[in-house]
Amino acid sequence: MKAAIIGGGVIGGGWAARFLLNGWDVAVFDPDPEAERKIGEVLTNARRALPGLYETALPAEGKLTYHDDVAQAVAGADWVQESVPERLDLKHKVFADLMRLAPETAIIGSSTSGFKPSELNVKGARAIVAHPFNPVYLLPLIELVGDEGTCTRAADILQSIGMFPLKVRKEIDAHIADRFLEAVWREALWLVKDGIATTEEIDDAIRMGFGLRWAQMGLFETYRVAGGEAGMKHFMAQFGPCLTWPWTKLMDVPEFTDELVDLIAGQSDAQSGHMSIRELERLRDDNLVSILRALKARGSGSGAGRVIREHETGLWPPMDDTAPLRTVTREVPIDWTDYNGHMNEGRYGQVFSDAADRVMAHVGADADYIASGLSYFTAETKIKYLDECHAGDAVYVDSTVTLGDGKKLRLWHEMRRASDDGLLATCDQFLLHVDLSTRKSCPPRANVEARVEALAALHAKGAT
Repeated sequence: MKAAIIGGGVIGGGWAARFLLNGWDVAVFDPDPEAERKIGEVLTNARRALPGLYETALPAEGKLTYHDDVAQAVAGADWVQESVPERLDLKHKVFADLMRLAPETAIIGSSTSGFKPSELNVKGARAIVAHPFNPVYLLPLIELVGDEGTCTRAADILQSIGMFPLKVRKEIDAHIADRFLEAVWREALWLVKDGIATTEEIDDAIRMGFGLRWAQMGLFETYRVAGGEAGMKHFMAQFGPCLTWPWTKLMDVPEFTDELVDLIAGQSDAQSGHMSIRELERLRDDNLVSILRALKARGSGSGAGRVIREHETGLWPPMDDTAPLRTVTREVPIDWTDYNGHMNEGRYGQVFSDAADRVMAHVGADADYIASGLSYFTAETKIKYLDECHAGDAVYVDSTVTLGDGKKLRLWHEMRRASDDGLLATCDQFLLHVDLSTRKSCPPRANVEARVEALAALHAKGAT
């Protein structure tokens, strides 16, 4: 699959990273002589952050190319994403070229944050709005607006690269999410202009309070909980009258004078000017990875964490019975390192636990088997730490079944660094089959027992 990116700024670079790191070939057209450098820096951040969301490896990267000719960039493309500046005349010019040069089967998406499809296509284009959020390579939401059939096709593709397509029912200026952001932005400008709060104090109000709730529940579900046992109806009855109180200036916009711009810029510089933009981006990415991983951790996941969990299920590589079994391929996430700057020893146990889970699923002791009341419990492990492992390192685990006898299962794991196959750690793991209702050991079902014994015999023959 190939994606063509027209315009390689912050958003275009994010799109390039999202497609490329999910195995697509990416062709970039941008007349800016600095485009390759700028996109390269975005890719550096994305390679550092995106794999850390997952417990398995992403697909092998596609091929990235840069072009000074639109025709070359879009040739053979399955998806063309326009991310040029928010000027309608410029977008019309770009779409005129794309109508002549892009394959008829290609989806043509626009990253516009405000224009409607009817405005984009007034001169005969066939674009849909595919509006992302920065950083595109981490945040899953994409607002889709336009032709129903094209948006359905687009949604399938976007889901395959780990995104969450939200189809907007009717076209409207600024779609859905940016209308909320615009409302908050206007209110924030008034608070600064009127001397009620500084930029930092407003940011604190969001990141220390409702922003954390919104990340997992959104707006309406948050307010439903706020209504207590009586739910949303009670909340509406209690706080509905507030809508008529003078709590907002949403219908008024402060004049953008030089004084207001200088005031806000000065406060913003005082707040975070000690860090470069790249440092702020890395801090943002690190925090997002930790938050998103937390949202992914329980059950089927909450909010954006569910999108990552669902995408992850299709990323696990298939296994055959050959010894050794490749049970884990992944990158070490940012939040697995400790104060010494390397992976904490407890996380090695996590990796080997994941490897054992893959073996269990391979022999039939999968989620359905566990739900039926049977599983394997680890009774003993012996881990040897042989080399340091750092955030961003690509690692893999090879596992061998060394014993399969009734309710006994023994595994030998070797964790290696992908770049040089260097041995990082080994684990000798002994498991017992357990009845989850009694919490006592018991024989496995016949089909699982047979698979375990067959693997043990096969691996014994293949062992060196």
